[in-house]
Amino acid sequence: QVQLVESGGGLVQPGGSLTLSCAPSGSISSFWLMGWYRQAPGNQRELVAGLGSSGKTNYADSVKGRFTISRDNEKNTMYLQMNSLKPEDTAVYYCQGRRGGFDYWGQGTQVTVSS
Repeated sequence: QVQLVESGGGLVQPGGSLTLSCAPSGSISSFWLMGWYRQAPGNQRELVAGLGSSGKTNYADSVKGRFTISRDNEKNTMYLQMNSLKPEDTAVYYCQGRRGGFDYWGQGTQVTVSS
């Protein structure tokens, strides 16, 4: 059973920063594609940032220049560095990993941006 465990969510003021982490139960190197998604109340889940095994990244237009996705194979962890946070970034953030033709998801971590 593959598990992805997110951590690092919380409450932050507008303009602040947070770093989310995602640790899989197996080797992170086995995932050829990983990403962060988010879902706000009443909205569909949307891609925030993606990272391929080649190191290629892609970002939603709404977070370009503010968010950075990365992974550390030695620490077996993927990250999402979020800067200049806005109230509209408030959502549950999910870690996703693709391996063997299947998508695996974490349980989600809440990020709330509010003063």
